[in-house]
Amino acid sequence: MAGPRILVVEDDPDIQRIVTTVLSKEYEVRTANDGLEGLMAIEQGFKPELVIADIMMPRLDGMAFVKALKGHRDTNRIPVMFLTAKSAPREVVEGINLGARYYLTKPFKVDELLQKVHRLLPLK
Repeated sequence: MAGPRILVVEDDPDIQRIVTTVLSKEYEVRTANDGLEGLMAIEQGFKPELVIADIMMPRLDGMAFVKALKGHRDTNRIPVMFLTAKSAPREVVEGINLGARYYLTKPFKVDELLQKVHRLLPLK
């Protein structure tokens, strides 16, 4: 599907598969297993119009990944949505303060994910 591009940065293969299956009907979806892979995908030319990222990941976690995105002129305008098991109010506030537009906690409802993605990337 050639639609708007979404980068899903998630280390859990089951969550990665569910999110990709749901979104790939309407969007072009690429996945990365951690923040380092996510940054490499962008550096290698994948230009996402939305990033959906977990927080707890090996090598480079979601918070550090988003800090890197928001700290670079070419990527600081890409909207970010966190999809994570971290649900303490302090963590939600930290994620929003980093620049995340939405903060969804796991387990998540597929229709809620789609609704938030459609708000950020309306289909033509």
